[in-house]
Amino acid sequence: MYLVLIAWIYVAFMMAIAEATSPVGSLLGAAFTFVLYGLLPMSVVGYIMGTPARRRAIKAKEAAEREQAIASQNVQTICDNAESVTPDAHSKAAGQAIAPERKEP
Repeated sequence: MYLVLIAWIYVAFMMAIAEATSPVGSLLGAAFTFVLYGLLPMSVVGYIMGTPARRRAIKAKEAAEREQAIASQNVQTICDNAESVTPDAHSKAAGQAIAPERKEP
């Protein structure tokens, strides 16, 4: 992918040098030649050619976030289950074992 971009930038650079060294050329014309024939088209082509890689990176990031959310949800579920199985997990009193005595009037 990058070989085509580098080759075309080289060609545009050589065109700009030819424009600058020509007897009827100028440095301004060479700069416009390099920008309009080299940098601008190759930036568009590079962006288009890089789209699949960006798309893969976004999907990988979303998958990692999804796995992290599932893992944290599983840990929370395990903690909730552990609390419900453990006796007296909520620190509540079990109740009185002996009935209270009533006072006689």
